[in-house]
Amino acid sequence: MAELTYESTLRELATDQGVLRYHEAGEGAPLLMLHGSGPGVTGWRNFRGNLPVFAEWFRCLVLEFPGFGVSEPTDRHPMVAAPEAVTRFLDGLGLDRADVIGNSMGGIVAAQVAAAQPDRVRRLVTIGGVGRNLFSPGPSEGIRLLVEFTEDPTRERLVQWLYSMVHDPALVTEELIEERWSQATDPATLASARRMYGRALLNARPPGDTPPYWAMLHKIKARTLLTWGRDDRVSPLDMAIVPMRTIPQAELHVFPDCGHWVMIEQKDAWESAVLAFLTRK
Repeated sequence: MAELTYESTLRELATDQGVLRYHEAGEGAPLLMLHGSGPGVTGWRNFRGNLPVFAEWFRCLVLEFPGFGVSEPTDRHPMVAAPEAVTRFLDGLGLDRADVIGNSMGGIVAAQVAAAQPDRVRRLVTIGGVGRNLFSPGPSEGIRLLVEFTEDPTRERLVQWLYSMVHDPALVTEELIEERWSQATDPATLASARRMYGRALLNARPPGDTPPYWAMLHKIKARTLLTWGRDDRVSPLDMAIVPMRTIPQAELHVFPDCGHWVMIEQKDAWESAVLAFLTRK
C-alpha cells in the first residue's frame, strides 16, 4: 500500500449543514473512526498511526467533527452537533451500516448513534470515555486540566493537560505540543471548545426529562468492545463498569501502562485486539 499522507487521504463531503471533511484509506467493509475532544484534536491526529493497519482490512473513514477546526464550524455545542454529523456523513456516502471506532468523545457519540439507530452499527469499539464515574471523583484530573486550559489557554496549561493524557511522559514531544498549540488557539476552535468545556457547563444536566446518554446504553445491539487504559486519568477505569454491564454484548479489554490514548500508547496491542474483534465470526 502506498504511504498514507494527510493530503492523499483527505476528502470532502458537502451536506445541507456545511462541509464535512474526512480521511479515507483502504477498501472493503466501512470502518468509521471518530476522534475525541481536547485542545488541537483532529481525527487525523488521533488515528493516523493506526490507519495503515486497518486500511489493509477495511475502508477506513476518519470523520472530522464540526467545531474542531477541520470540518466547517458549528455554532452549537460540539457534542450535540456530532451525532447528527455522523448520520449526515453516513447518509451522504450511502452507507446503511458500518463498524465504528470512537475515542473518548468519539466513543460517546458512537454509542449515542448505536443506541438511537441500532441497526446502523454492526460492531462498536470504544476507547475510554464511555460511562460515568462510580468510585473516582469527577471531574477527573484530565478534565479539570482541560477546563483550565480552555479558560486560560497558555502553553504551560496545554503541556500539563497533555501529560495527563498519557502514562509515558516521553510521548509528549515538542512536535506534539506545537501541532496541538497551533490549532487549539485558533479563535473559532477555541470558541467551540469553550461551549463544550466552560466551567459552568461541565456539570450541567440534560434539559427537561432528557436522560443522560449512559442511561440508554442498553439499547445498543452491536457487539461492543470497550478498550481502556488502566492508568487513564481522564476517564478513570471505574467508568467502564456501567457500559460493561448495560450494553448487552459488551466485553472489556484493559491495557496496562497506558493512559487515555490507548490507540497511540499501546498501539500494537490495541490494534491486535481490535482487529481480532472486528474480524471475528
